[in-house]
Amino acid sequence: MSGLPNPTHRWAAVASCAAGVALFSCMDVLMKHLSIEIGAYSALIWRSMVASTVSGGIMLGSRGTWPTPAVLRLHILRGVIIAGMAWLFFWALARLPLAEAIALSFIAPIIALFLAALMLGERIRPSAILAALLGLVGTAIILSGRLSGAYDSNALWGAAAVLVSAVLFAWNLILQRRQAQVARPVEISFFQSIIVLCTLLPAAPFLLQPAAPVDWIAIATAAILAISSQMCLSWAYARAQAQTLIPLEYSAFFWGALFGWLVFAEPLTLPTLLGTALIIFGCLLIARDSPAAGPRLENEVA
Repeated sequence: MSGLPNPTHRWAAVASCAAGVALFSCMDVLMKHLSIEIGAYSALIWRSMVASTVSGGIMLGSRGTWPTPAVLRLHILRGVIIAGMAWLFFWALARLPLAEAIALSFIAPIIALFLAALMLGERIRPSAILAALLGLVGTAIILSGRLSGAYDSNALWGAAAVLVSAVLFAWNLILQRRQAQVARPVEISFFQSIIVLCTLLPAAPFLLQPAAPVDWIAIATAAILAISSQMCLSWAYARAQAQTLIPLEYSAFFWGALFGWLVFAEPLTLPTLLGTALIIFGCLLIARDSPAAGPRLENEVA
């Protein structure tokens, strides 16, 4: 794919990324409902089956070519990471308010910077250390609501699951732009869905629950939203640097707070707002001080 994007492509990429985040947030609402009804594992399996079928049909209809071995390895690696990341996050959604789960996941870009240092040998800058401290403080503030005894103690496990999911999401961020530069959006969507399905399927005899007929409407809608969001994000990341697009991920908090209130009657707490503000500030601090970080990741991750 192309090199440096022109300004028109950049703004189109920003709009596409913002749309992708909004669509994913809508999907989170459905997946939270399904995770409560049939469990996160079953919800993810059924959604992945539908998404694989739909995206596979689109890929065949568009006569896409089979990826090279190097690109296929990238698809497999990211798909396996997303399988663990998604299951943990959706499991947590059944135990946490939507906005709070999304807020805790925002620590991922900070973790990604330290993973880049570990995996790619990048130097950790002073601003990154400050951002990490802000992120830790923000996370502690959000978790303080959990430790206050005002919530079900089971929600602490949900918070822990989100934080582990955030580590996997950080690894996913390192791979995402590279993948978008070597594969078409429909190819990325198909392989992501099928690899998530194949990764989780061995546990089906023990964990898979049947879906009621009414649940299939939510499953199919969630699959369509997932495919649409994946394609929007892949298209965007192929045309703009990650440092330009990652801050748009924070718009998910607005959608999470809105949908959590409208659909699940979830209140927005002061600790969640304060902690989210600190985490976002830390992530933006990294983005401001990282003009060359995006290209380095793109060139070195294979």
